[in-house]
Parts: sequence; structure tokens; C-alpha cells
Amino acid sequence: MKMSDVAKLANVSPATVSRVLTNPDVVSKKTREKVLAIIEQVNYQPHLVARQFRTMQTKMILVVVPDITSAFFSEVLRGIEHIAIEQGYQVILGDTENSVERENSYMNLLLQKQVDGVILLTAKLDKERLEELSNIYPLVLACEYIDGLNVPTVSIDNISSARKATEHLISLGHKKIAHISGPVNVILSRDRLRGYQQAMLGHDVLMESSYIQEGALTIESGYNQMKKLLALDTPPTGVFVYNDEMAMGAIKAVKDSGLNVPEDVAIVGFDNLKMSMVIEPHLTTIDQPKYDIGNKAGELLIKMIHKEDIQKKTYVMKDTLVIRESCGSNSKVTK
Repeated sequence: MKMSDVAKLANVSPATVSRVLTNPDVVSKKTREKVLAIIEQVNYQPHLVARQFRTMQTKMILVVVPDITSAFFSEVLRGIEHIAIEQGYQVILGDTENSVERENSYMNLLLQKQVDGVILLTAKLDKERLEELSNIYPLVLACEYIDGLNVPTVSIDNISSARKATEHLISLGHKKIAHISGPVNVILSRDRLRGYQQAMLGHDVLMESSYIQEGALTIESGYNQMKKLLALDTPPTGVFVYNDEMAMGAIKAVKDSGLNVPEDVAIVGFDNLKMSMVIEPHLTTIDQPKYDIGNKAGELLIKMIHKEDIQKKTYVMKDTLVIRESCGSNSKVTK
């Protein structure tokens, strides 16, 4: 009989069962009595070592990423790794491949006390589940976030960043500006779309519904969505793309269509990956301080593990618009 079996029978989470056994005062009387009744009924015996392990440190930190193949996360992970090593911790990595079930299974490492804390670089679990875990275990969100979640979070302001990227195209005289977004179920995609919309509305630039195409965060997706935009009767002259990888695909689609960047289509990306300085033309993009985001997230988590007070729950890091050749001030623009 496992703790998860007790939780299922009592219709509560494993974390609630754990609290009943280790810190019962934080659980309501009704829930506590229900869980204890099930424990008595099935004669559940928590493993002595596991209970003792609850008070020990493993000196291990778990970092959960949505997609390890994404170039974006390498610098974030390096920032985490450096602060962890400095403080005597090791980092283990969990790749969810954008699966909520995988993300949830990694969180069980907290319940089993196999790690001292978790940094989530993805946030697909529901808000209640994350808050429940964060009430018991050290937990930090980085890059992604959930509105109203009372968990330490490190990120940039994605809405203002996207607005800045779109306004750069507007400042160059573009009136037909499209947006290739990420999946709508990702909060960052919704925020960057909102920033694009704010810029367009704020400058009285007409937004065509056909100019907003949802992609899948890959080079191939950026290529395919750009092809759709170029097939329109009136294709855009400027495109703000959700991330640099998709923007690289978009640039290739423009070239394969016999057009040029930025002369025919100006393109702005997001993230400032190292590849953005290699692709031709070099990519104008929003620079996220990836290393600093990871380093700050690691610093906060280790403070929480040591039960130190943290000054605030939300850390908004500074972003920068990096202007390169993919927008070009001499691009042809149809007013």
C-alpha cells in the first residue's frame, strides 16, 4: 500500500496525506479525520526511512523543462547550474515533452523527498495543485508563470516585450503587420499576442484576423505559417514571430518564395538565441536575460530550501530589443 493509494481512497492528493502524517495542524479537521480513517482501515504503515527522509536534505534540485530540444533553455539551465554548484547542490533534469502527466509525475519526486526543491520552466499543472505543493515544498517558477499564483516567479514582462517588438515594425512604416504566435494553451503565447494587439491598437494600425497564425514553437512551424501568410491576397510586409526558432523558419519561407528579408518582408523574433546572430540576415529580436533568469530562480529556490525569507514573490527581469538586419530601415513598405 502506497501513499498514493491512500490518497485515492480518501479522494485527496498525496500531498494532503503527507501533511496529515507530518504536519496535521495545517489540514482541516474534517479532511484529517477522513484520511486517518482510511489509514486505519487499510493499515497503512509509512516507511520509517521515508518519514525520516522528510527532514533530511538530498542536496539535489529538480529542474523541469517543457522541451529539452529547445535551444532557449540551455542558457537558463546554465544559470541554475552555476548557482547550484556554488551552493553545493546538484541539478537533475526532467523533460516533460509538453505533457501535463509527465510534469505531474516529476512532481512526485518532491512528495517522495528525492529532491529538496523544484524549478519549473513550464507551468501546465493547474493552479491549485501547484499552490498545494508550494505550501509544503520549495518551488519556483521561471520563464513561464500563472496569473495570481502565490509562488516565487522569475520572468520578463512578455506583454510589454511583444509590444516593443511590434512597435519597432510600426516605427519603420509598416502597416501590414502579421503575428506568428505560439500555441494558445501556453500563457507566454497569449501574452505576446496581447502585446502585438496592444501595439497595433495603440498606433491605429488595422489588424487583419488572417494576419494572426498559430504555430508550434518549431522552425518547421514558422516556415509553414509564413507560407500561409505569403499566400494571402495581400501578404504582410512585417511579421513579429513568437520565438527565434520559428522566425528562422519564417525567413527561409520568404527566401524559398523568391522574396527577400528585409526588402520584401521584415521579421522580428524573440529570445535572442545565439543562432539569431548567424542566420542571414541577422535577426532582430527581443533579448531575454536567460542566464540571469536561471541564476535568480536557483538563488530563490536555495533560499527557500534553507528557510530564508525572500523579499518578494515576483521578479520581472529586464528585456532588450536587439536591432539587426532582418528589419532593415530601407525595407520596402507599402504605406
